[in-house]
Amino acid sequence: MTSPNPDPEQQALIDALRAEYAATFAYGLVAAFASPRRADLVAANTAAHRARRDATIDALTAAGVDVPPPEAGYAMPFPVTDPTSAARLAAQVEADTAAAWRSVIERSESEHTREVGVTALTEAAVREANWRKILGYQPPTNAFPGQP
Repeated sequence: MTSPNPDPEQQALIDALRAEYAATFAYGLVAAFASPRRADLVAANTAAHRARRDATIDALTAAGVDVPPPEAGYAMPFPVTDPTSAARLAAQVEADTAAAWRSVIERSESEHTREVGVTALTEAAVREANWRKILGYQPPTNAFPGQP
């Protein structure tokens, strides 16, 4: 449960936290189906999302905002049954978290929150590009990461 009236910046952080919860959950599925050659990449990306989740929880708590708990489960955008679909899911997760952090940038009032949002968006965009490269997408980068 969140505070009754979080301001736009706090709501953006809550939304980004929910995206990080979903990302952490999805990477569990990615890990189950990813190519063994990608185990280190999956572990590093999972750790990055956990760290971002924890930092966001800390920021919300410090601001006096009630932190929403993670959902019991999350619907995946498509079935994940093999290494290719696992890589596609990882790329989608990064695109989704990039969108959430872009919204933080757009709705932030403080320089610190904006800086956190830019860093998180950049990190998600780099991870997305890595997965897109693995999938053979050309170009592997997204010109406007986080843009709907």
